[in-house]
Amino acid sequence: MDATPFFESAPWFTSSIFVTIIVTVALLILCRRTTKTMKLVPTGGQNLFEALISGLYDMFEGIVGKHMIRHVFPILATLFIFILAANWFGLLPGVGTIGFGEITGPAHSIEHIEHPLLRPASADLNMTLAMAALFMVLWLFWTFRELGVGGFLFHVFGPKGGLKGTLAICLLPIFIFVGAIEIVSIAFRPVSLSLRLYGNIFAGESLLHAMSSLGDKLPSPFSHLLSVALPLPFYFLELLVGVLQALVFSLLCAVYIQLSTSHDEEEGHGH
Repeated sequence: MDATPFFESAPWFTSSIFVTIIVTVALLILCRRTTKTMKLVPTGGQNLFEALISGLYDMFEGIVGKHMIRHVFPILATLFIFILAANWFGLLPGVGTIGFGEITGPAHSIEHIEHPLLRPASADLNMTLAMAALFMVLWLFWTFRELGVGGFLFHVFGPKGGLKGTLAICLLPIFIFVGAIEIVSIAFRPVSLSLRLYGNIFAGESLLHAMSSLGDKLPSPFSHLLSVALPLPFYFLELLVGVLQALVFSLLCAVYIQLSTSHDEEEGHGH
């Protein structure tokens, strides 16, 4: 489950970090080449790039609202595009299957890859937890900027539904208890975000490896054929899972922003 460090002197530089660098550089080069010469009537790569950005913008704007989209769209779009690219990169041949392991048998073959050279970035809990923690720091910044510290505390612990007077005072202990539960749920958001993405991608990686090794006990021609044929249907499933997990992660981030920053907009409409 642990990613393999490339150098003993730098244990942080692991196989998953290396894949992260490859994916990031590839995305930067692709975006740069696509938008280097912008045309009024887009074609080819520019058309695809603008359609992706426009679609993501409209989707996130419908969740966070017009007053927040220009602030939060860069991070939400980056999370979706990076997670999608990292998930699909993990499906390339050689990722997770080329590396070092125990040499067994008379043919001196490696039976099990214990230390892959390339490891899917999303199958490393360090990566998913880092993205979730970074988002929560930005979420706190946006929330406090919109509501202020006092406004945020009132939003969490204060009376709901516009209650005022004696009824609000009587129900205040209940609102405080519910607010305490909400604080606990907010604290667990990085854990749920990171474990959901990590678990699905790691499970998909393990499933593909298991399918490719089901025919290892058969004679050579059949074992090689089954190692390709059996995982093939699951590759299409993992392509879909890669999109869904990128969507789930980014959409949940957008929902968290909407839940904590829509207070001012609602009050503005009320006035």
